[in-house]
Amino acid sequence: MAFIAFCINLPSLLIVFMVSCISSSKELHFSQINKHSSKFFNIFLMPIQISFFNSPIGILEIKASDEYIHSLLFNSTLKSTGNVFNIESKEQNNHPVIVECERQLTEYFDGDRTAFDFPFQQEGSAFQQQIWAELLKIPFGRTISYLKLSKRIQNVKAIRAIGTANGSNAISIVVPCHRVIGSNGDLTGYSGDLWRKKWLLDHEGKFANGVQTLF
Repeated sequence: MAFIAFCINLPSLLIVFMVSCISSSKELHFSQINKHSSKFFNIFLMPIQISFFNSPIGILEIKASDEYIHSLLFNSTLKSTGNVFNIESKEQNNHPVIVECERQLTEYFDGDRTAFDFPFQQEGSAFQQQIWAELLKIPFGRTISYLKLSKRIQNVKAIRAIGTANGSNAISIVVPCHRVIGSNGDLTGYSGDLWRKKWLLDHEGKFANGVQTLF
């Protein structure tokens, strides 16, 4: 009788075992996702402030959370500036982080600033973060090649990946991806358009080296 009762209950026991395994697997998988993606989701869920800054070479769209600038990109589709506003409430303005960012951008374009110190943060892979950190080491008014940048990270085979990471930089000017050029001196690609890259390099060269143009 005991054997018959066991056989009858066996399917139920198997179902309970399978559900338990699946549940544990999902919990572990979610834990791993949370471990590697928590920063992304934290930023994604934050109330985002936006401002549009009129620069000499077009409108820059600035996005920020309460503590950091997360995006600073040229937006050629915008035709007019606007006040800082909260995407959710559209009531807040004079966001302190963005105000400071715009103040330093003004000084940069006026030729009075060569480096930025407002808080900024962008999400990316470990490799992207490595490349962006290297970009910050390129002095104002100077350029380096993609090849030289690959040598700095001790991976000369990563030139193509470096170019992709450069193009993924979401904090233009401040993280100076415009200072990376081809080995032959060509400007190569720039997400903000090559004419802006040339303008930025000429602008920095004029104030750093007393020359009118680099290219």
